[in-house]
Parts: sequence; structure tokens; C-alpha cells
Amino acid sequence: MMADVRNIMIEFADQTGLSTTTKPTRRYLWTDAFAVCNFLTLYRQTGEEEYRNLALDLIDQVHSILGRHRADDPRTGWISGLSEKEGQSHPTAGGLRIGKKLNERGPSEPFDERLEWERDGQYYHYLTKWMHALERVGVVTSDHKYCRWSVELAEAAHAGFTYGAPTGGAKRMYWKMSIDLTRPLVPSMGLHDPLDGFVTYNELRLCTERTSDTPTVPDLSAQIVEMAKMCEGQNWETDDPLGMGGLLFDACRMFQMTVKGHFRAPTFLEVLLRSSQHGLNAFFRQNPLSDSADYRLAFRELGLSIGLKAIAKMRDLFEGNPGLFEDRLSLQIESLMQYVPFSGTIETFWQSPVNQQARSWTSHHDINMAMLATSLSPDEFLSL
Repeated sequence: MMADVRNIMIEFADQTGLSTTTKPTRRYLWTDAFAVCNFLTLYRQTGEEEYRNLALDLIDQVHSILGRHRADDPRTGWISGLSEKEGQSHPTAGGLRIGKKLNERGPSEPFDERLEWERDGQYYHYLTKWMHALERVGVVTSDHKYCRWSVELAEAAHAGFTYGAPTGGAKRMYWKMSIDLTRPLVPSMGLHDPLDGFVTYNELRLCTERTSDTPTVPDLSAQIVEMAKMCEGQNWETDDPLGMGGLLFDACRMFQMTVKGHFRAPTFLEVLLRSSQHGLNAFFRQNPLSDSADYRLAFRELGLSIGLKAIAKMRDLFEGNPGLFEDRLSLQIESLMQYVPFSGTIETFWQSPVNQQARSWTSHHDINMAMLATSLSPDEFLSL
């Protein structure tokens, strides 16, 4: 298994211009967040510094490319507007670009839903994945600047993506923002964005509690309260495989924070597990894993596969901490365990050389490779 992960990630580093100067550099925030965790997994498993260095080099590349304006943009420098020196010290202070091939839609350009998928900007759910990756590096390396950068990114993302409700109630969120976070590109709210933010901000607060330079790190308490309010009464159910994987990832992080004494919300956990159960029931009733590779998207299924492996981790946490969790959660976890074997089914299908020749795989090669490696060995990604 680790040999497969190693081979995938060495190829990824080469093909995306991370480990060689002979290939064009391709940086994409979502993909690279998973890749950082994969390199950390290899480093933890083998003790070889090569993988630690690849994780750190990847972070530097992401910040120096996606933290700056595009080459085809008349603007230059850090997207935060900071000076060169300050930008180096605070590379996430203005958020990070998605890394799409096309530049963002201009203020006077009409909205085109199909084309918008190909345009740059900032996605909140990509930013939270990068916050998590930075947190993991901070823990593994004991270098507190990564935790500080993750919190600074959270502060910038929250300020850019949230806005006050006209009625004075809970805030709302935009789904996609401009590169400089000054205007919404897609004004609707992502289904799980408030939940993802709430869980991630709590994760980052736990990270900063370990650091020696806490006074220099922004306090996310106010942002956590606002996210909690946005989460009240929300329906998290989805039959989208990537969305279900994200729900289970969030629930797994909440389990770990509970064990660490940082978080206790049994009703919230119960809601997440119930929503996951309903979604999985609906998804597998459709029997989508029987389709050919041409009609499937690997990265979405692999997101689900990673989430399915989080179920087993939650069961271990429950059984290893008797009396800490509500007994009713045990029944929910055991019900979810029936779906865990499908993780192997998904991995085997997408490891097939024949299926990797399908256009659905080759069109999303980088993200598919990185997420396949995460699914095969998700230890670091699923940890706090």
C-alpha cells in the first residue's frame, strides 16, 4: 500500500513541476492540500526527509504562485496587497487563488455558469482544506509559523466570504469570491461551507493553543461563534459522494477534538452521522459504482472513500474512550460501518490501468492521483 502511495506521489511531484524544473509548474489549491498530507504520511511512515521536504517545498510553491496575482493579470505582487517583505512573512493574509486555467470574470463581464467553472477566483472550501494542510505541517514539524499562516488564512477567508444578513440574523456566505476577495463571483452559499468553517476554525484554535507565539496569532473566537450560528438548523444531507466524504471528515475531526477535551457537542455529532447515513443510503440505492469509468468522476468517489475510512477511525475513538461519547452514537457508527468496504471497491476500480485511460480520469489527472493516494493511506489527512 505504501509503495503505491509513494509511486503516485513521486509521479505527482514530477508531473506538476514540484520536484523538477523541466516540467511546467501546475499548482491547484484543492489538489495540493491533499498532496501535502500525503507527503507527510510518507514522511511519518518512512522517516525519510525527502517527503518532509516535498511537503514544505509544495507549500512554498503554492504560496508564491497562488498567493500572488496571475501572470495574465495587470495587477502584480501579493493578492493581499502587502509589500514583498510583508507578503513573504504573511503569504496567506489575502487568501489563495484556486489555480484555474482562465482568469477570473471581470466586473463588467456577464455571468456564464459553464465558463465560471473554468475561471479563477477563491473557493472557501478549498481554503479550509489548505488551512488543514498547514495545521498538519505545523504539528509534524513543530514549526509554529504554519499554524499562524493557517489562522491568518482563516481570518482572511472569513472576512471575505461572510456577510451580514439583511434581517440581522445569522450571517451568510458567498460560494466563490474574486481573487482579491472584494466581490462575489457566485453569491449562493455552499451546502457545507459553514460546517466546514466551524470545524476547521476549532481545529486551528486547538493548534494555536500548542504554540509559543499565541499572542501574535489572530483569535478566531468571534468567527467560531458566527459559524456556529450559521450552522444552527441547517440540513447537511446530500447524496453527492464528495459531499458525503466531507461530512464524515468533519465528523471525524469533531470526534478527535472531543477526545482532546477541546470540543463537546454530542447532538451536533449525532446530526452529522444521521445526515451521512441518509446520504449513503440514497447514494448506494442508485448503484452508481456499477457504471463504467466514462460516466464516473474519480475524485468525487475518492472523496467518499476517504470519508468511509473516517468511519472506522471514529469507531476506534469511540471504543478507545469509554464513557466519553453518548451511547447512541455507537449504534449510528455501527450502521455506517456497513459501507466501509466500498472504499476498497472504489480504490480497486480507479487503480485499474484500463479505467485510468478513461477521459474522466485523464481530464482530472492531478486531483485524481492525489486523492487516490490519500484514500490508500489517509492517516495524516484524517488526523489532527
